[in-house]
Amino acid sequence: MGFDTAVLDWMVGHRIDWLTTMFWVITTVGNTVSMFVWSAVAVVALLRVGRRSDAVVVAGAMLTGWGLMNALKFAFGRERPPIPERLVDIASHSFPSGHAMMSMVLATVAIAVLLRSPHPWLHRPVLLALPVVASLLIGFSRIYLGAHWTTDVLAGWVFGALWGLGWIYAVTAISARNPSAGR
Repeated sequence: MGFDTAVLDWMVGHRIDWLTTMFWVITTVGNTVSMFVWSAVAVVALLRVGRRSDAVVVAGAMLTGWGLMNALKFAFGRERPPIPERLVDIASHSFPSGHAMMSMVLATVAIAVLLRSPHPWLHRPVLLALPVVASLLIGFSRIYLGAHWTTDVLAGWVFGALWGLGWIYAVTAISARNPSAGR
């Protein structure tokens, strides 16, 4: 825990009011409920334009990712950083960060959906970077506010990216074997 404690101590020592407020907003907007709202909007939009396999990727990755995240929290049972360093009152376990994991699941599948789009303007690097930047800010907010240890957030990002990639691979492989499944 030396690394985690050192990062937490540094964050606490460098907190300033306006930055704390900014990260409160980011952490609130980036919670798992918000991630599910964004993913539900994406699923509906994808279904409306006939991109069923992409809708399955988004919905499947998010729903099963939420289950995986909760199972991992239960399995590891890691305590959160102590109060008063922790500016967020949460009763659940710390590892992995749900904010980081679910935002990275959504970022990963969103990038795949954008890249599969027939509209070239959706392939712009700046647009493709936005979901990742959002996930990074969300995860960083959790460290800054003391809601998670740094390794909780790093693990959340890794688990989230791998889970999203797994869903992309699985649905792509199934669609390739059964072309009517992607419609």
